[in-house]
Amino acid sequence: MSDRIRALLTRRRATLLTVAVLLCLPPFYLDAFWLRIGLFSMAAAIGAIGLALLSGTAGQLSLGHAFFLAVGAYGYTWLAGDPGPGLPTALAVPLAVLMAGLAGGLFSPVAGRVKGIYLGIATLALVFLGHHVLLTAESVTGGFNGRSVPPLSLGGFTFDTGDELTVLGVPFGAEERLWFLGLALFALTWFTARGLLRSRPGRALAALRDSETAAAVMGVDVARHRSAAFVVSSMYAGLAGVLLALAFRRVVPDYFGLVLSVDYLAMIVIGGLGSVAGATAGAVFVTALPLLMTRYADQLPLVAAPGSAEGAVGPTEAARYLYGAAIVLVLLYAPDGLHGLASRARDRLRRRRTPTTTQDTVLPSPPPPAAAARPKEHTP
Repeated sequence: MSDRIRALLTRRRATLLTVAVLLCLPPFYLDAFWLRIGLFSMAAAIGAIGLALLSGTAGQLSLGHAFFLAVGAYGYTWLAGDPGPGLPTALAVPLAVLMAGLAGGLFSPVAGRVKGIYLGIATLALVFLGHHVLLTAESVTGGFNGRSVPPLSLGGFTFDTGDELTVLGVPFGAEERLWFLGLALFALTWFTARGLLRSRPGRALAALRDSETAAAVMGVDVARHRSAAFVVSSMYAGLAGVLLALAFRRVVPDYFGLVLSVDYLAMIVIGGLGSVAGATAGAVFVTALPLLMTRYADQLPLVAAPGSAEGAVGPTEAARYLYGAAIVLVLLYAPDGLHGLASRARDRLRRRRTPTTTQDTVLPSPPPPAAAARPKEHTP
């Protein structure tokens, strides 16, 4: 291994360690509002990464992401709650993720044979079907009013405010405890998704996106890889649903509607299709913007506080207008999203930092060509 590669790996490890330390500090300095924004953003990032693998890498359009989030959220609530099997919450989490993967597997034959807008319309049916089931299966879902979410417990440690816990003089409530759980789940999602993209199946999915015919010629099983991408994306969505349920502490059917699926599409478009970092950035933007506008609505022009008179633009609607405009700007001027903008800015900064020294060396002028030999003139 050369010194340059070793130095690059050392720099990356130092950067990862620094980012990990910085992400562990907010519970000690920020209040519950900012921690909730972080939790919702981490849950959205997990789901957006799964959709980025399906739409950005495999090139499959899906409008049913909200359905699989609902499967994860309600699956955990039912498995760990009462009425329900009442399983240990530590066991209910992976089982809920597997339930979402199973739901994606049942739909995968369709995903393996249909593509483009046709798959989008087919997955759209899942959202309406799932919303109907959530409203009518009251013994499992609680109906219109939803259900309370049992707090997660790992080895006797509960991610709730039931028992008092103080760390370095800071009281740790539910948000502080769930913050570290969300970080762990997000880190797991980040590294597994990046590993998948760099692996042979990830390259096969990218080949499918670029040219299905060329991928088939190279030996890629088109239907099988499309189905596998759909199942993996569903499991990521199920994990995001579990974290959302734990953060909200209550699940209601109206949250898992078509608007949520459109929000996830906005996340991956704004962040950059096919990029893990871009999906994360888009998730933070789309999730945090309406919450911030709701809190500071009284200080923003043309935005009315929640519950104001009819006709006024509320913070949620204003946020949707803003990231709708962001989608248009991204499609027009930056098709690779925020990730592409950041990459170009980083490359430009790197070129500026790299000194380009040019030595003005004066090359010696070539000798004049020798005169052509002429025959000797004889004197008379």
